[in-house]
This record gives sequence, C-alpha cells and structure tokens, in this order.
Amino acid sequence: MASSDNPEVVGREVKDRDQKEDKKDDEKGGFLEKVKDFIHDIGEKIEETIGFGKPTADVTDIHIPHINLQKADIVVDVLIKNPNPIPIPLIDINYLIESDGRKLVSGLIPDAGTIHAHGSETVKIPICLIYDDIKNTYDDIKPGSIIPYRIKVDLIVDVPVFGRLTLPLEKTGEIPIPYKPDIDVEKIHFDKFSFEETIATLHLKLENKNDFDLGLNDLDYEVWLCDVSIGGAELTKSAKIKKNGISYIDIPITFRPKDCGSAVWDMIRGRGTGYSMKGNIHVDTPFGAMKIKDHEIRAGSCNYSYAI
Repeated sequence: MASSDNPEVVGREVKDRDQKEDKKDDEKGGFLEKVKDFIHDIGEKIEETIGFGKPTADVTDIHIPHINLQKADIVVDVLIKNPNPIPIPLIDINYLIESDGRKLVSGLIPDAGTIHAHGSETVKIPICLIYDDIKNTYDDIKPGSIIPYRIKVDLIVDVPVFGRLTLPLEKTGEIPIPYKPDIDVEKIHFDKFSFEETIATLHLKLENKNDFDLGLNDLDYEVWLCDVSIGGAELTKSAKIKKNGISYIDIPITFRPKDCGSAVWDMIRGRGTGYSMKGNIHVDTPFGAMKIKDHEIRAGSCNYSYAI
C-alpha cells in the first residue's frame, strides 16, 4: 500500500513540512532582528563616539510688533539647540493658531535655515492674523473682544543617525479683536474770537468699546465746520480710557473765521453748526501700540460758548 493511501503518513509529512517552514520563518525573523539590533548598536556606537544627539526647541517669546483695526502681526521666537558636531537643516516649519479648538490661521515655512554645530539659534516665525477672516468665519467673535489662542508649531529637522525628526511646540495666550473708539465733539468753547484769528477749545467725548484699556498718546485731526476746513487739532496731553468706559479731553484749535463763510454767522447767531473731523489716533493697548489711520468722526452738530 502506497504511503499516499495511509492518512497517518500523509498527515505526518504535512506536519513535518509545516514545522520546517515555521523553522525557516523563525530563522528569517531572527536574522532580521539581528540585523536591526546590529544597526541599532552601530548607531549607538556612532552616537557615543561622534556625539550625535537630538536637538531641543522651546518657545521663548510671542510678541505683536504691529497691530491695527485690520490685522495683527505676530512673531513667535523659538530657541533651537543643536548638540551635534555638524550643522543640521531646519527643513520645514508648520504652524497653527486656534481659539477654543477653531482654526484662525495656519501655514508652512519651507527651508527655514540651518542650526550651527554645537550652537543655538532663535528662529522667528512671522504670522499675520487678518481680523476680517476671523469675523467672517466665526460670528460669535465680536470686535472689541479678547479671545484665547493656542499656537502649535512643528519644527522638522534632519539629523544624522536619527533621520528626520519633528519637534512639536505649543504656547497659549490672549489676543484682541480691536474696535475703534467713538469720538464726538460735545462743545466748542471760544477763548478768543476775531475774524483774523480765533482760539477755541474742542471738548471731545471718547468712548472705548473694547474689553481692554486704551492709552491715548496722540491725536491729530482736520476739522470742518459745514464743508469748510478750519484747520488741524492735536492732542496736548495723554489720556487713558478705561475698558468699556468714557473719557473727556480738550483739544485747542486756532483758525481764521473770515475763511469759514456762513458757518461763522451761524455760530454768532447761536445756531448749531454741522462739523466733521478726520485724522489719526495713536493708542497704547496691553498688546502693543496701535495706530488708527483715517479715523472719521461722523458729521453732527454741537453747541458753542464764548469767553466773556
């Protein structure tokens, strides 16, 4: 009787063949593990001999060098230390700014430079935050508010022995969505009145609709009575406007009434005369200095008083 006719013999042959294949797989797996261990050992010996190591990074500062009603320029300072005896390339920088889990802005900076051997470099990451993009995307973010943010940065470096490494960083803080202050002329007081030269004081009401204080440092405006420009007005001393508060300031102005046409006669007769103002405001905020250009005070009318 042939062996193929005996089930026990066939089963034993199959079992022997499977055992031989398993043994080969084990030997192959063992060989690959030995190769991996060998490469790992070589890498460690190279690292010990030459002194290769993983670089480190830390966010040292976040500052806002420029802010206005349209955007905020943010700079993230990242200190990278390279312990290796050769320079390492900073291949890419990925960044993301989010608020309460919602993306505000993201970007990629390729080929960001080189970190010197056994040295450290402060890499500056410029980020521009456009307020209209935020307000158009998220209706609940209102002008004048302060929102929390989280900055996430991934630094991708290429280090011998280790290969490409990603160094993840995070930092949190707050950033404003500024709102321009309301300015209104409550009264014009004439200290000296003549057709050749008139000295007056503008009594201004300033309303701060932001959730942070404003320090008014400079204000320069051109003033119109009706449609006639009567000259410029400048701030003589600084003023502080509390958050969501109101402040009052006086600004002197000198002009020639004879150049103002019928508006002067309306003032003399005690009638309210329409006015408008347009100019620039320089304020300090807790987040940096801010310049508001071409700020226009809505046209209106005001009362006048005269020195006796």
